[in-house]
Amino acid sequence: MKLPETGRPAPEVLDALEAMRAQDANWRDGRTFSLVYHGGDALLGLLKDAFFKYFSENALNPMAFPSLRRMETEVVGMVADLLGAPEAVGSLTTGGTESILMAVKTARDFARSRGIEHPEMVLPISVHPAFEKAAHYFDVKAVHVPVDADFRADVDAMRAAITARTILLVGSAPAYPQGVVDPISEIAALAASHGLLCHVDACLGGMLLPFVRALGHALPAFDFQVPGVTSMSCDLHKYGYAAKGASVVLYRERELRKHQFVVYADWTGGLYGSPTMCGTRAGGPMAAAWAVLNYLGREGYLRMANSAMTTAKALQAGIRAEPGLRVLGEPHASIFAFTADNADIFVLGDELAARGWNLDRQNNPNALHMMITQAHAGRVDDFLYDLRAAHAVAVQHGPATSGAAAMYGMLGSLPDRGMVREFILDFMDGLDRT
Repeated sequence: MKLPETGRPAPEVLDALEAMRAQDANWRDGRTFSLVYHGGDALLGLLKDAFFKYFSENALNPMAFPSLRRMETEVVGMVADLLGAPEAVGSLTTGGTESILMAVKTARDFARSRGIEHPEMVLPISVHPAFEKAAHYFDVKAVHVPVDADFRADVDAMRAAITARTILLVGSAPAYPQGVVDPISEIAALAASHGLLCHVDACLGGMLLPFVRALGHALPAFDFQVPGVTSMSCDLHKYGYAAKGASVVLYRERELRKHQFVVYADWTGGLYGSPTMCGTRAGGPMAAAWAVLNYLGREGYLRMANSAMTTAKALQAGIRAEPGLRVLGEPHASIFAFTADNADIFVLGDELAARGWNLDRQNNPNALHMMITQAHAGRVDDFLYDLRAAHAVAVQHGPATSGAAAMYGMLGSLPDRGMVREFILDFMDGLDRT
């Protein structure tokens, strides 16, 4: 591909973009259960308007655009209040991965200030892979521990994994794979008893669980109301229904957040200070995040959380009613996974895909994953009808011998995980080969 010698007319360029997206996942009609959190067309219109008001603005210099500084401060304040610590401080980031990176970088530098040069963090195997990325980037050893039969973090295993180099314990609220909230109270108490930091990854649930709790659903404690929780991450572009990418990383103590920042006083271009990973910080996502929080308010988020939970409960009931299918664990919110005891779950996934439903595949254990928002409210009966038909085909089909289902099954069963990593690397390396 080469840069065109002459430009193309704007309508032609836009038509080409529209043609390219023809094979993309259709997230508008409630048939996609990951990646996009659609709050409805009216909300989408607001997000676009707010985003494009600040399309060119840059929060790199907070003095140049004080409106962005104000929006960031107000968004962080609203999220901190929702998560039980109105006095907490934090930063807007581009997404959950950056928020997690910042939390781990902060913990590492906090540990260095106390003489720990080769730090470790203790992680349940269910935490988001962004912690692996943080471990790789910041030279922090990731020590993994198992989960219990209910898929929640094994606190006894975490206790046994603590060493003199441990700086951070992590729990999820909820963990993505099965949608369960880790025992945060026990993890935080363990951290406090050893003088360690404790991070709660609420990227997925931070803008959902407070409203699920307010609706009367039983939830374990998960936020800053738990003594010993020192930092949290919360995505706004998930159940906050903001435009991508927008997330928040929060710290209970202002002094701790200082370890997140990078400053350089000797650059010939001027004094330099950067709060997050990015230098240039796009104003559009900040404006859209501020807009949606103010537009929906507590009432709007309660309404959307109720819709998501009602839909999720109906889907789970329908799945449990189908002989041979079962939901994994006891999900605390509107995120869950299910598997099949009498069929290849990945064949079932392929059959659902052929009927227009997009569900993520999971391993250890093999399962299909569903993330439910209010956009799925009108699709319960359609999905369960197709699920029963797809399940019948999968039962008759037997184990997969070719295609995506066979690939997922094979990769999940390989004992040599190094081979799986090489496969993923080769796959990623080949994505740009047209």
